Amino acid sequence: MRKIVGHENIIAGINKRNLNDSFSHANLIVGNDGIGKSVLARYLSNKIMKKSNDLESVDIVKYHPSSNSFGVDDVRNIIEEVNKKPYEGNRKVLILYRCDKLTIQAQNALLKTIEEPPKGVYLILLSDSLESILDTIQSRCQVYKLTPLSKEEMIQYIEYKHSDLAESDKRAAVAYSTGIPGKVDRFIGDESLKDLRNICIQLFEDILKREQGIVLKYKELFKNLKEEQMEILNILLLYIRDIMIFKELNKSELIVNFDKVDKIKYISRGISYKKLNCMLEYIKEARLNFNSNTNYSMTISVLLMGFAEV
Repeated sequence: MRKIVGHENIIAGINKRNLNDSFSHANLIVGNDGIGKSVLARYLSNKIMKKSNDLESVDIVKYHPSSNSFGVDDVRNIIEEVNKKPYEGNRKVLILYRCDKLTIQAQNALLKTIEEPPKGVYLILLSDSLESILDTIQSRCQVYKLTPLSKEEMIQYIEYKHSDLAESDKRAAVAYSTGIPGKVDRFIGDESLKDLRNICIQLFEDILKREQGIVLKYKELFKNLKEEQMEILNILLLYIRDIMIFKELNKSELIVNFDKVDKIKYISRGISYKKLNCMLEYIKEARLNFNSNTNYSMTISVLLMGFAEV
C-alpha cells in the first residue's frame, strides 16, 4: 500500500474512531483523481476490519463499475454482494470506485442499502466530485474530503517514492502536480502523458507559424483522448502559465515545464498577452462544457477554432 502523505486530520479522525470502534457504516471519500482516495480507503478498511498489516482480506471487496457509467445493474450487483455473509469474521467492507459516475437512478437504488446495511457491513464510496453525489447520500455518509497537498508534503512524497530523481526533475514534478501525488507518478513514468504534452506544445508552435489546417490536424490527434479531456486542458493551461511568466520576467528557472524551456522561450517571443488571455477564456469555456457532459468532439473543435483564430 502506498504511504499516506498529508491528510493528517483525516488520519487522526480515523484513528480516533478506531479506538472507540465508532466507524460509520457508510463512508464517502472525495477528491481529485490521483489525490489518494484508494490509499485512504485501504487504510480505513483495514482499521474497520481490525487488521494491523497490509495483507489482502477476502472480506474487503472492491467494486468497479462495468462500464463508463455506474448504473442500476451495478447497484444490483453491489446489493447482492452486501447481502452475502463475511467469510472470515463478522465484518465486511465494500469499496465502491468511481461513484462520481453513478447515475441518479443508481444512487436512488443504493440509498436504502446505505441507510440500512446488514449488521457488520461497511460501505466506502470513492468519488472525484462531491457535487455528483446526491445530498440524500451525502447526509448519510461520513465524508472525508481530500484536498491537494502542500509543497512540503509533495516534496516528502517524491522523496519517498522517487528519491533517485535529479533535483531539477523533482522541482518540475512538484510544480506540475498541483498538490496531487498521482500526477507526479504520471509526470515521471507515463509515456502517454509525455506524448500528450508533446502534442500540446506543438499546437502552440503551429499556431505561431500560422500553419494551415490546424483545427483538422489537432482534432484528429485528440480524437481518441476523451478520457484525457481534463488533462489536455490542464497541460494547455500550464504551458500558457509558463509562456506568460517568461514573457513578463524572462526567468527560465520559473518555468514548470522545464523539459520544454527552449520551445516556451520561442513561443513567448511571438505570441501576445491578448492572444494568451483569449486562449485562457477558451480553456475555461471548454472546462465548463466538459463538466456539463457536452459532446467531446464538438468541445475540442470549438477550443481549437478559438485557439487558431485569436
